[in-house]
Amino acid sequence: MKTDSAKYVIIGNSTAAIGCIEGIRSVDPDRSVILVAKEPCHTYSRPLISYFLAGEIDAERMHYRPRDFYDANRVDARLGLAATRVDPEQKIVETTNGSLHFEKLLIASGGRPFVPDIPGIEASGVFTFTSWNDATVIGEYIEGNRAKRAVVVGGGLIGIKAAEALRARGLDVLVVELAGRLLPLALDAEGSRMAEESLRAAGVELECSTTVNRVLTEDGCVSGVLQGNDRTASCNLVIVAAGVVPATGLVAGSGIGVDKGILIDEGCRTSVEGIFAAGDVAQGCDALSGESRPIPIFPNAYHQGRVAGVNMAGGDASTNGTFSMNSVEVFGLPTVSVGLATASGDGYEELVHDDEASGTYRRVVLRGDRIVGALFVGDIDRAGIFTGLMRQGIDISSFKDLLLTEEFGLISLPEEYRKHVVMGEAIEV
Repeated sequence: MKTDSAKYVIIGNSTAAIGCIEGIRSVDPDRSVILVAKEPCHTYSRPLISYFLAGEIDAERMHYRPRDFYDANRVDARLGLAATRVDPEQKIVETTNGSLHFEKLLIASGGRPFVPDIPGIEASGVFTFTSWNDATVIGEYIEGNRAKRAVVVGGGLIGIKAAEALRARGLDVLVVELAGRLLPLALDAEGSRMAEESLRAAGVELECSTTVNRVLTEDGCVSGVLQGNDRTASCNLVIVAAGVVPATGLVAGSGIGVDKGILIDEGCRTSVEGIFAAGDVAQGCDALSGESRPIPIFPNAYHQGRVAGVNMAGGDASTNGTFSMNSVEVFGLPTVSVGLATASGDGYEELVHDDEASGTYRRVVLRGDRIVGALFVGDIDRAGIFTGLMRQGIDISSFKDLLLTEEFGLISLPEEYRKHVVMGEAIEV
């Protein structure tokens, strides 16, 4: 098999990989870049797959960058070519069609859907929901089998968006969630209650504190599910949305440091010189909790990818810490959850504004004089301000009493920070 070479090799073609290309080209406009990706399609925005399945957007609107993106950035994009193994010692990426020699490597292989070991899970009519291809084949299955009822296993972000798309296609939907409430990682109890109301108002059934123990089949196709509470639900489509785990298999045994994901520092460097990682496959330090963990969200993936690209090309960039940020509409109800939004107990102070009449709920979590978490349900207009205050570690003691009032806005912030927000000037914190 042949071996090609490039200054930079990128594994993956999603958000982190695009950030890396743009980071490299901001420092090094000329030297060679080869990108390999298992999916055969041009880069696209994964958060849009539910809207594609629902029929609300077409294929052209799925694209994350213009059609000429690779050519414009002088990238040799080898789509539909899977990386199979990384050899750090030889500086080789093995693929399904030859090998690639690199000087600098970015691993942005993303995550893979977690599929529980459930009897019957291999039946026709069971799908995951993390890729454009998933959305395409689910749509084809619905049409080809005239599917009328679906069960979604998991009430997290992926499960909610899958349920929303299926309802838009006219299916009856049951969501089964192992935890005691909807979106348990992103929302607190009150936020979950509001999301559950919105879900049920859209005609979706919800079963919490249970799971699917068996997929029932008839002639090899899904006919229903048996839940942990011994209830049986008939259906002809099952979507498994039980979470995503970092796709670290191609570095197994390579000497690259791995825990849950590939371990990185704030420059997105791995434990091996010249090799970087970013996006859902990577594990770094949560700037708010201090915990080392994967943070598989869209904005962080791009940011990490760009930082990696700048550093690969000889620049000096840092993520300055990352933290979780989730934004999802639950059947028209907007929610934003940032940082340690559900934290409580010793060391934390909680500020809450719950306006049942307007259907809005806001919760801010403080540690000392800094915001470390924020949750918005119904009205998310000021979420960006709170995210900025958290990212910059701003002392909010002088305007703490205004945080959850209607008067709070940019004018409430310290003058130096306002300049930073409006004009992009540097600040000291």
